Amino acid sequence: MESFKALVVERADGQFAVEVKELTLEDLPAGEVTIRVKYTSMNYKDALACSPSGRVVRTYPMVPGIDLAGTVVASSDSCYREGDDVLVTSYELGTGHYGGFSSFARVSADWVVPLPSGLSHREAMILGTAGFTAALSIQWLENNGLNKDKGPVLVRGATGGVGSSSVSMLAGLGYEVEASTGKFADHAYLVELGAKHVISREELSPQVQKPLNKEYWAGAVDPVGGNSLAHVLSRMQYGGSVALSGLTGGGEFSASVYPFILRGVNILGIDSVYCPMAIRKPLWERIATELKPPLLERTVYKEVTLEEVEAVAGEVLNGQVRGRVLVRL
Repeated sequence: MESFKALVVERADGQFAVEVKELTLEDLPAGEVTIRVKYTSMNYKDALACSPSGRVVRTYPMVPGIDLAGTVVASSDSCYREGDDVLVTSYELGTGHYGGFSSFARVSADWVVPLPSGLSHREAMILGTAGFTAALSIQWLENNGLNKDKGPVLVRGATGGVGSSSVSMLAGLGYEVEASTGKFADHAYLVELGAKHVISREELSPQVQKPLNKEYWAGAVDPVGGNSLAHVLSRMQYGGSVALSGLTGGGEFSASVYPFILRGVNILGIDSVYCPMAIRKPLWERIATELKPPLLERTVYKEVTLEEVEAVAGEVLNGQVRGRVLVRL
């Protein structure tokens, strides 16, 4: 067939390059399902993949893009047929296997999710891995006893992809949401998404950290991590849980055992990369219905082409992005 565009990152002889190239289907890796990509999105991991110091790409050359949504054009697996609308998020996509920053992708059938009837390709990618991670966090919190009658739920990094999705989803379910951000200018945006209260991230990093503080939050969605996590744990209600999914604030934190042994507080590890299909597919159906953010389009920061991806990756890494970046193919 004729060639198509893909964004390719390469590292050779000490040189790193990001370039939009012309590929053919023969250039794509092995897989049972070939997809005409309609939309993908820019995640923090994708921005790292486009950076020479990102350290997330396993082999070069690589087509980044850990999300994609599109239409099947060929399949050797009986579960999928030409014309099926599908989405793929995470697994090895974009780091160890050519990903979504390409007009065509070929993937394992085991990675493919049928596009729920309540979502368009565009809407699925406004959500993407970030929205799925938010939904998985909420579901795990609810599985561990959270309900809207227990009190406020904290969302950290609230202007990011996971954070903004979490604020909107939780508010839509009737939770009292308290959003934390370091961007004062975006307080009104978070209130628009459904936050009842907005606090600065500095409030979560007191100069003197106590092992236990007054109980307050019933649950927390945390894609940030870092040392301020200790303060969050110290203010959780008895039996409350923190759904931890990221480390933009750092990969380490120092805390005492007291929240865990005196209040029964839990840290719930949230991994959206290898989440089993038995959980993944039903959760995407829930995302398309009761968890679908009512102001989904409001979370779109920018829509770009492949040629603009490298520039916007820098914005993501510098913390200049609010909400989600869409990439149209």
